[in-house]
Amino acid sequence: MRILEEGKSDYFKVAPDSYREFVRDHKPHRMVSKLITHKEAVERFVHDGDYLAYDCNYFQRGPSSLIREIIRQRKQKLWICGKFTYVACALLVEGGCADRIDIGFIGFGPWIARAVREKKCTIYEYSNAIVTLRLKAGAMGLPFLPARSFGGTDGFARSGCKIVEDPYTKKPVLLAPALNPDVAIIHVHQADEYGNARVFGTGIAHQECALASRRVILSAEEIVETDELRRDPARTSIPHFAVDAVVHAPFGAYPGTVQGYYASDPAGVVEAMGAMFSGDFREYLKKHVHSVASHEEYLEKVVGAKKLIEIRRRETIREGYGA
Repeated sequence: MRILEEGKSDYFKVAPDSYREFVRDHKPHRMVSKLITHKEAVERFVHDGDYLAYDCNYFQRGPSSLIREIIRQRKQKLWICGKFTYVACALLVEGGCADRIDIGFIGFGPWIARAVREKKCTIYEYSNAIVTLRLKAGAMGLPFLPARSFGGTDGFARSGCKIVEDPYTKKPVLLAPALNPDVAIIHVHQADEYGNARVFGTGIAHQECALASRRVILSAEEIVETDELRRDPARTSIPHFAVDAVVHAPFGAYPGTVQGYYASDPAGVVEAMGAMFSGDFREYLKKHVHSVASHEEYLEKVVGAKKLIEIRRRETIREGYGA
């Protein structure tokens, strides 16, 4: 193909064949229990310097308990896939964990300008659609996928995309480079101990994240029996052989919502957004991450049973299950 134009930024480079070999050699199809704690999962499967992808955001079925554990363990030099997100990116950068971001949507606030100015992180620009397409290419074992968007934008010049001459029509088409993240963290509604998982309602790219990544950690609201999943196998969107660890994490998306399970906590959302708007995350990180040793202790000592009962009750009412 003839290259017509190309973005000038660095990008996370993958080798599809070596990824496929890794999956073949390290992702056995046998059913083995993968249930471990937050601490064990992050210690074993998130390494300094990793490319980290996560599905959804801090306020909508995000893997928030795993993000807090990553910060608690002070992982460093992560390159993060920041699609459909803003607070999670800010927390990981301000927590000293991430120094590069592929941005689909990062939101606002003075923290990002300061972080770039002080060289705490480097930003590579994409759109939400293009970042998701990159994950889809990685899941398919391809080096790239074409798109008919993003070319001609300011973001294109700050990306790793290329515009080429389509060999069929001779017209320009954009190519988005594939992503095979080192590790993905995904919060799901239900999973069995082997890693078969269900996501109900709205999703973004949980299946693509799981199938594109070398290592996958699931946090799950519920751990269910495999027989329960087999009764309706079409609802299982993440297969066990893609998963390396399963963490039981009730309220794992707090302060965000998990559709059908609990609503978001308005006070918790305002507190997180306030830290982002102010650009000062020190008190937020101290209270919500470093003051406790685990997710369970966080729910007990910081959030409290009363609030958890209330957000579950509000979601039950919204879903029409009772007053």
